[in-house]
This record gives sequence, structure tokens and C-alpha cells, in this order.
Amino acid sequence: MKPTAWNVVFDKLEAFGLLLESDPKLPSVCRLITGEPMKGSWWSHPMAQTIFQVNERLDDHPDVIITKLVSNKVTFVHRQLWPDLFAIGSARETWQMEKLSTQAKALLNGVDTEGAISTDKLVKLERPGEAARELEFRLLVHSEQFHTESGKHAKRLETWEHWAERAGVTKSIKVADAKKKFEAHLHELNKQFMGNGTLAWQKTR
Repeated sequence: MKPTAWNVVFDKLEAFGLLLESDPKLPSVCRLITGEPMKGSWWSHPMAQTIFQVNERLDDHPDVIITKLVSNKVTFVHRQLWPDLFAIGSARETWQMEKLSTQAKALLNGVDTEGAISTDKLVKLERPGEAARELEFRLLVHSEQFHTESGKHAKRLETWEHWAERAGVTKSIKVADAKKKFEAHLHELNKQFMGNGTLAWQKTR
């Protein structure tokens, strides 16, 4: 029986531990489905609907979390690496906190206080979307996108501790070891596929 697009994508995610939504060289949902490097937005591709459906299924899967881990791009991370991601995201290291904008600091304080916040409820921030992206790129929060009652896109931001309690994840690894693990994973992928992906903490070096 020929494997479905979903089977191909999820098998690779389990094998690699992480998978990008789209990338010219590194393993990604788009390339696995279309069999070719993606130029521009995947929405214009004839197989866009299949890509969308697989992305949605990954988003809903209990063993998958979405981050901006690699090259500031949408990155799916398998459960096998969640303890490492938790250790890194909740560390509040210098690369995460240094030069954080005033808006992002205010949003982070709000998330810390409440545990979780929806960006559509933020009335005091001028550009909550930009502040949310800043926190995402630094892995300071866990983020999930959803549609409001009016049909607009919004994000639910929560502390890693809040997420970990829901997901049943505990800190079982040191931050330095967790970073080395991700670095080794990405190094092998870059080497194998001639990519140039970087991790969130490497972008600020």
C-alpha cells in the first residue's frame, strides 16, 4: 500500500525529531509532500490543500509541538525532544532576555502573571502581534494560533511551566546538554541535506 502524505511526514518527524514547515533544503512538510524545494509561499502550489491538511493534523497531534526553533521558521518538534525544549525555553538565558523590546517585556510579564494570555484580549499593547513574535523567536513562551469568534487570527501564549504541566513534561536535562542535543540534531540535518539552518540561540551570537 502506498504511504499517504501524512504517513511520510510523520515518519520523518519521528526519525529526525524536528521538521520545518517549509525550507529550500532541510526536511520540511512542503518538500516531503511536493518532492521539490519550495519557492515563495506554499499556498500557491497545486498541493497547497494537502500541505494545509497535514499542517493542521500536526498542529492537533498530541506528540507534536510548534515552535520557531530553526531559523525563525515554523518548526514541528516531536515529543521525544520536549524535555530538551522545555529546559531551553524556560531558562531565561541572556540570548532570550537581552535587548527585549518594551512591548515584549510587558507581554512576557503578563504571561508570567496569568500563566497564559490570548493576544486578542490585549488592549494595552499597541502591537501585540509583533511582541508575541519577539517572544516566540526567543522561545520565551509556548504559542498556539487559533481563530477568534470574529474569524480573526490570534495566539494563545503561555509559560513553558504552564504548558509542561498540561503536557506532562518535566525538566530532566540541563540547559547546556539540551542545547547540545538540538545542535547535534541540526548539524546532522544541515550536513545531510546541505542546509544552513540555525537555532534560536545561535541567531543572536
